[in-house]
Amino acid sequence: MYSISKILRRSPRFSLASSSFGAVSKLEISVGDKGSALKSPGLTFSNKSQDLFRRYSARDVFSRFIGINQLSSVSDVKGDEEEKESEPEEEAFPVSEDVAEGVEDDSVFDSELGCDVDACDDGLEMEVEHSNKGKAKKTRARCELYDSIVAYKSVKHVLEQWVKEGKDLSQAEVSVAVHNLRKRRSYAMCLQLWEWLRANTQFEFTEANYASQLDLVAKVHSLQKAETFLNDIPESFRGEVVYRTLLANCVLKLHVKRAEDLFNKMRELKFPTSVFACNQLLLLYSKHDRKKISDVLLLMEKENIKPTRGTYQFLINSKGLAGDIAGMDKLVETMKEEGFELYPEIQATLARYYIRAGRKERAEEVMKEIEGEGLNQTPWVCRSLLPLYADIGDKENVRRLSRFVEQTLRYDNCIAAIKAWGKLKEFEEAEAVFDKLVEKYKLVPMLPYFSLMEIYTENKMLTKGKNLVKRVASAGVKIGPSTWHALVKLYIKAGEVGKAEMILNKATKDNKMRPLFISYMVILEEYARRGDVHNAEKVFMRMKRAGYAAQLMQYENVLLAYINAKTPAYGMSERMKVDNVFPNKSLAAKLAQVDPFRKSPVSVLLDDGPII
Repeated sequence: MYSISKILRRSPRFSLASSSFGAVSKLEISVGDKGSALKSPGLTFSNKSQDLFRRYSARDVFSRFIGINQLSSVSDVKGDEEEKESEPEEEAFPVSEDVAEGVEDDSVFDSELGCDVDACDDGLEMEVEHSNKGKAKKTRARCELYDSIVAYKSVKHVLEQWVKEGKDLSQAEVSVAVHNLRKRRSYAMCLQLWEWLRANTQFEFTEANYASQLDLVAKVHSLQKAETFLNDIPESFRGEVVYRTLLANCVLKLHVKRAEDLFNKMRELKFPTSVFACNQLLLLYSKHDRKKISDVLLLMEKENIKPTRGTYQFLINSKGLAGDIAGMDKLVETMKEEGFELYPEIQATLARYYIRAGRKERAEEVMKEIEGEGLNQTPWVCRSLLPLYADIGDKENVRRLSRFVEQTLRYDNCIAAIKAWGKLKEFEEAEAVFDKLVEKYKLVPMLPYFSLMEIYTENKMLTKGKNLVKRVASAGVKIGPSTWHALVKLYIKAGEVGKAEMILNKATKDNKMRPLFISYMVILEEYARRGDVHNAEKVFMRMKRAGYAAQLMQYENVLLAYINAKTPAYGMSERMKVDNVFPNKSLAAKLAQVDPFRKSPVSVLLDDGPII
């Protein structure tokens, strides 16, 4: 950490945009004694700390992260061998939308979060194939329990039959089933599996199992229910892994006070301050209060917490977003000195910021390093290279890589190819990649479908978007909240917000599933922008009826509708109190603007009241 802090001290200061998440209570951590009691619900730092580290701009820093927000059963002290890049697991089949029924899609880290929590048991064995070079390649472990659940789409039925037939529900069998269900984002089914096991069997739970269930409760239900579940876990299993899992979910949902309180609770319980927890705080403050990032880095230095590859990638992203290319290069040097190898994801990050800084030649050098000895040896790097070549407008290399992708038809590479062609406005090429996937799988692969739909949305191709949805429906794919959201975005981008709302209302009426929170929000934001108070209020009420509790962001948009309509809002403060919503600085300013009893400076001067 000394070398990092040395680089940070030499780095030029740059300005920060104000956080869009509002005010946050100060953290106070005592860095002198790990076990000391905390004076307030935050972290205690010496006043001298403010000058030791420079500020960081980290908008969307973690949207491309791998590993910093994994479930906390993944140990922070794993050897470097476990962190090294391996060929990503290839999907055995496309994921249908019905597996995520009833789950709010609020995480951009779902591909990583939770994948390891059930795989850490000794009994879990993953199937392994060997490549031509003798390197192990992971594939999805086959599991009879998992296959049965997917086939019947009923956890209770499968488990009852399983017990009736006298089959063994071993730790290994259950862990593989949960692991694979998570891969399909079938969180509700995962949770049902754990709940049934607890209620109906003598299955011996481990702390990692409880952590997995807690994570699923937070995903499927809410943080509040996850906190309640934490208290129900037997005390002997209520260890650091469980608390860190809850911390990760607090950060994912951007609940600052809950995350800070939980971090302090972990210190009160004498848990060692881990790099995982510090990385969570870095993630939280990158999206909420960037001035506190330097405090977290100082805490890591004071307590001799060794940074992980994820920590370095955070810092590299921060420097890149700030345009500090020299500082970014110095961090890379430090990273190499600490024994960390630059793998394709980090190299792609560097190339992206070189492109942004206008250093195209340097970016191309890094891209050649990423490709290495050839695509046949490292086919997965196409997913990193395709967007980079699209960014510099290099159609020839995009075409070369895309042809290779069409030969191998790796799922992740195909998605990257579709997005790259969309960025280059070569829509027919993007459609060709999608069609080859459909031909291979004999059904519509959903993630590439959403990538293609996003292209149609961004380019206001309404007819093509509608035809694509019809194609999905005619292929027998269940249309659910994610597809509704894609349609909502498509119509809003085309300027037809009324049609977007009508589609969402009809879908809600005809189906038992509720729309995604973000689907309502994009409609609410559009009405707010237009100053359409009536429809903004209508969407606000529909969200409450759908079971989404009122939050600051909803009220902020409703108030924005009143402001743009130049209309006073009566009783808004009282409404917020009823919903247990307390205004931050930004919302308080909006409330003042729409206060019907607010007096302007001129009206005060003309007031006939007595002068005191």
